[in-house]
Amino acid sequence: MPRWWQGTVGYEIYVRSFADSTGNGLGDLPGIREKLPYLADLGVDAVWITPFFPSPQADHGYDVADYLDVDPAYGALTDLEALIDDAHGLGLKVIIDLVPNHSSDQHPWFKDALTGRDAEHRDFYVWKDPAPDGGPPNNWVSHFGGPAWTFHEATGQYYMHLFLPEQPDLNWTEPRVHQAFRDILSTWFSRGVDGVRIDVAHSLVEDAQFRDNPKLDGPGPADDSPQEIFGSFDHAHDLDQPGVVDIYRDWREVAEPHEAVLLGEVYVLEPEKLARYLQGDGLHAGFSFESLKVEWDAEEIRSALRAHVEASGAGLAWPLSSHDDPRAATRFGGGEPGAERALAYFTFLCGLPGAPFLYQGDELGLDDGELDDDAAQDPISRRNPGAKGRDPVRTPMLWEPGPGFGFTTGEPWLPFGANRHEGQTASAQQGDPGSHLERTRELLAVRRTLPALTDGSPASWPIDEGAVVAVERGGEVLVLLHVGDDGGPAELELPEGSSLAYATHPDVLLLDDDRLVLPEDRAAIIALPDARVVTAAEEDEVAADLTQAQLDAIAAEVDVASPDGDGGRGGAA
Repeated sequence: MPRWWQGTVGYEIYVRSFADSTGNGLGDLPGIREKLPYLADLGVDAVWITPFFPSPQADHGYDVADYLDVDPAYGALTDLEALIDDAHGLGLKVIIDLVPNHSSDQHPWFKDALTGRDAEHRDFYVWKDPAPDGGPPNNWVSHFGGPAWTFHEATGQYYMHLFLPEQPDLNWTEPRVHQAFRDILSTWFSRGVDGVRIDVAHSLVEDAQFRDNPKLDGPGPADDSPQEIFGSFDHAHDLDQPGVVDIYRDWREVAEPHEAVLLGEVYVLEPEKLARYLQGDGLHAGFSFESLKVEWDAEEIRSALRAHVEASGAGLAWPLSSHDDPRAATRFGGGEPGAERALAYFTFLCGLPGAPFLYQGDELGLDDGELDDDAAQDPISRRNPGAKGRDPVRTPMLWEPGPGFGFTTGEPWLPFGANRHEGQTASAQQGDPGSHLERTRELLAVRRTLPALTDGSPASWPIDEGAVVAVERGGEVLVLLHVGDDGGPAELELPEGSSLAYATHPDVLLLDDDRLVLPEDRAAIIALPDARVVTAAEEDEVAADLTQAQLDAIAAEVDVASPDGDGGRGGAA
């Protein structure tokens, strides 16, 4: 595990919607660069930037036509280099989005593959002969609707695409594909990138026999939306196949000399299956998508998150929201009540081993934007009328009051949403101690002062039932979340000498008799009597608090321990 990853807080930037520096309504790299001080002041450690590569934008950049350059719509390679330099100067790491499952149909590899069965890059993609009836080779379906196969009449074969037809799947049984991506990774790490978020990291390898996927038992899809149809199959043969982790073992050889992190979008909800990607020498870390799926229910939160912690420990990243899923504030009720719950839930995620992640605007308490159907830009909804797309979570960032909310001086590529208002902007919340922005900033500052929350200390779960979910870290810190059951405030007895390090709201009270009063929809961080606490001035010296055993354990993970036993490259963190 790269040393800098330990204790990280991440922040996802959807590049199209973050900050527009030109006034053309589209976010860009110079816009991100201008906002880096905001992110550093917020207290995050790493920024993940969604794809900025040259692309026809059939799927807003997740259809890559050149893996080594920048789309002119977002700036130039020099803009990215300046962004990386500025980020490093502010103490921020930069993670870029790598899309190895598929390319654009406009990538030179695929253009060449179309020229004939004997083309140089034909085997860079997955081609199959038609079924005996002339139809697709099997029953696999696309995430975005329709079959996962498109027929190419000129060469008489189908090519595979688990997403859009404009996103042909790469063939990871071809050694030249492996080498191409080793070269791509090496180039970006040499340019100063600190890691890659690997898109659909569970989906690179297919069943060797390309067998049909079984249909799930039950009444079938509730409607004809792509999500319902895709979910009506047991994806036994097109996803999460043996051999995919071997790819990441190979990538480790490229990443580790640069101390770069391999962070997987492993959309596998079963804890044991997800753990396969993170154990040993596979991925350094992976997102736990259970954190995006749980309802506002104490038992569901407790059981789902605990199972993932026990299976994968500190190898997990915990997203509060993302560009593909409803925002936490919407999932938890919408409006201000949903925003309060989202902050409480994020506080709990900050107490788990691993790396909590904000999605842009989460720190402002944003819920999904309310958009008219005719505003749709997502290919899911544009190509499948009536299907729910992802546009409501991709509305532009709210920076300051005004017609363009500080995002743009022009017409935004996607509307802000009818529910947006000036009080939600970053500038309106700046300096207001009760705002979501300031309470999030305080949370991240407190987290840094409690090493047990950032150094991989073991987690235990002291409350097994009821409306309060609790995680204890190393016997030093207790993080509590009251999900609520309409029973009023919870009262908990704490060990003598405990202190209230952080609360999401002033109505959380620690009384003189060591009783904590925790109202519903609130969270608190408790420093237990033996907690280590560091001041801001001491943060750079947290490594001195790590035991040699912890240093050795970290070094063993990356297998780079130095001969003199100092735990390997770089400082512990």
